[in-house]
Amino acid sequence: MMKMSGGVLSCCVALLLALTSVSAVPKLKSINDLKKINFGKSVPKHSLVLLHWFANIVNLDSNNVIWLTFDPNSRDYGSHHYGNFEELLDPLPWGYRYYTVGNLYEVTSEQLPLHVRNPPSEYVGRNMDRIIIRVQEQNTGREALQMIDRVYITQHYATSEHQGTSYDPDHTYQITTRLLRQIREFSVREQQRPLLYLRNRYGSNADESDIRQTWGNLACLGLLLFIVIEEKSSSNQRHNRRPEHNNKRPKHNNRPKNSTWDINNRPEIYNRPEIYNRPKSTTD
Repeated sequence: MMKMSGGVLSCCVALLLALTSVSAVPKLKSINDLKKINFGKSVPKHSLVLLHWFANIVNLDSNNVIWLTFDPNSRDYGSHHYGNFEELLDPLPWGYRYYTVGNLYEVTSEQLPLHVRNPPSEYVGRNMDRIIIRVQEQNTGREALQMIDRVYITQHYATSEHQGTSYDPDHTYQITTRLLRQIREFSVREQQRPLLYLRNRYGSNADESDIRQTWGNLACLGLLLFIVIEEKSSSNQRHNRRPEHNNKRPKHNNRPKNSTWDINNRPEIYNRPEIYNRPKSTTD
């Protein structure tokens, strides 16, 4: 009887450890969850620029399945295999593989749109932010379709920073399909949603004309950044400020600090990598 109890106890402990492992990385399920992240201090603001690009480059089907539209084995957009040697994420099931994207020092990162590679100075992330994806390859006849079942944002440390690990486990977050869909509403492609619609939908008080003047054809991205980062910051400042005895309305600073940002150039469309010459695969 004791042996059976011990066996049951061992199984329970193993199950608990497995559940703990799966739930160790916090999930971000909505834009409201994104607002809780301390962008600009704990997490680079550029993470949101990179995530916006990623949400709009992948395909999301009606069954909420995420499909890759580029080849990380060929290092498209600077992507490459990630070994998870630090055990940052869960061990891989059979037939899955981790990849990372976001290293702007990779030669093939030149495939990324200009506003991702060279954003306004306020949104430069010192090349720390990364997206990690877990991919399952499914052989279907002539081609192998690559399905993504998990998406994470994290940040990468340089060796000189002496953090003891390449990736930051304290600021790694899983991105749900629902959040990716919400971010896709802020697409900067030809068929953009009206800023007023997006502002009202997400309960923002942003000045859409100011954002449009500042960001030009990237206005939807500018609005997303304002809603998630700038608006939260200005709201916190108002809550911490003592009441004033005048009726001055607070001004919303929608402008990025870098005045050299050229808003008149149309953004590069999120080009699919097939228009490029495929980079030759190199070893890590």
